Amino acid sequence: MAFQNVLVVDDEESMRHLLTVILTDRGYEVRAVGNGEDALRELSAREYDLVLSDVRMPRMDGLALVRKALELHPAITFIVMSAYGTHDTAIEAMKAGAYDYVSKPFKPDEVLLVLRKAEERLRLSRENRRLRSELSAGFRLDNFVGASPPVEEILRQLRKVAPTRATVLVTGESGTGKELVARAIHDLSPRSAMPFVAVNCGAIPAELIESELFGHVRGAFTDASRDKKGLAAEADGGTLFLDEIGELPLPLQVKLLRFLEDGQVRRVGDTRSERVDVRLVAATARDLPRATKEGLFREDLFYRLNVVNLRLPSLRERPGDVPALVDHFLAKHRRLRPDAPLRGVSPEAIELLRAYRWPGNVRELEHAIERAVVLADGPTIEESDLPDDVRAGPERTTATPRTGTDLSVKRAFRALEEQFIREALDRTGGNRTRAAELLDLSYRALLYKIKEYGIDR
Repeated sequence: MAFQNVLVVDDEESMRHLLTVILTDRGYEVRAVGNGEDALRELSAREYDLVLSDVRMPRMDGLALVRKALELHPAITFIVMSAYGTHDTAIEAMKAGAYDYVSKPFKPDEVLLVLRKAEERLRLSRENRRLRSELSAGFRLDNFVGASPPVEEILRQLRKVAPTRATVLVTGESGTGKELVARAIHDLSPRSAMPFVAVNCGAIPAELIESELFGHVRGAFTDASRDKKGLAAEADGGTLFLDEIGELPLPLQVKLLRFLEDGQVRRVGDTRSERVDVRLVAATARDLPRATKEGLFREDLFYRLNVVNLRLPSLRERPGDVPALVDHFLAKHRRLRPDAPLRGVSPEAIELLRAYRWPGNVRELEHAIERAVVLADGPTIEESDLPDDVRAGPERTTATPRTGTDLSVKRAFRALEEQFIREALDRTGGNRTRAAELLDLSYRALLYKIKEYGIDR
């Protein structure tokens, strides 16, 4: 159902009651008011998908209501109701932005038919926006550049799982293209015409994430001045992508698990639940099995998410794809130098790019090529145009072996991780937000690790 919340505006109490019964019986959430001024106040207090309004009303008629309401809330769909002799006014309302009108007296099926037509128009509009967005972003399955066995295997699995309803957990290091995979799953699925809503669980403060994900009602907390639909409801009929799922606070993990089990969303402060139909795709760079053992992630939620696991290979695992990726990013960023076209990359620079370990994976490679395009003086990207770490060779990107008798990989990793965090904080003068960006961690993950290692800035 494209529409959930409907506002009925009519000065006749019997008509308000009739429409409330008809629409509630079909699963709509309905509120009713008696005049245009009350309708404007209601629209400012809560979110509505559709307004069904009479044309002839005291204080503010339907035509004035349409104009004023769409000026303030342009996304709302308006349907006006007109009695005999007011059709001209109804047509004026449509010129002002109303979608359609219903003649009074009417049969219940006539109202429901107009609503279904409006919902179909909304669906087509969403599909059109999605297609235009894909064209502008240049999204194609070909964006998975490479012909190595790991890439071919991911594409095979992706084509197989996309048409199903199965929940998918995409794992892999940062920069391997997890959101690209999630979008491909959506676009190759029967839900492709419906919304794809992405949520970065590590980028939203813990105290706000429940409201962002599930919505809230007016008065639920201090700043809740009006009802808000959550991102899960925004994705109704489509795909909800939860990136950095490993950063989700434990209390929210319980609520997410409940949502996955029954498909019911309850907004913060609400006493009622609503059904939402979404296909869930989650992604993480964290080791979730380890996190479950350490009590940082719920085991039952992990098993619920891990129905299908797509593990994305690091760039180190497919070095043969580096030249093709370089060509791809070079073509993408050539526009940065419209007056000095680039012919390509020198063989010496390609060898350095192939030898580098790429801890930031494909994302780091793209940034390196984008930088080189800007800095290159000649028609070819040379070794000197590459970042210092790439030019230094693989020895700079390999950790120095530990001396002595302690060969514990876990302790070595923790020591190296602490060293990187301290260096990032030094480089940024203690700015934790910028340090998190350098380390390719979420802000919450960095705070957790600062506390874990006792790093006091």
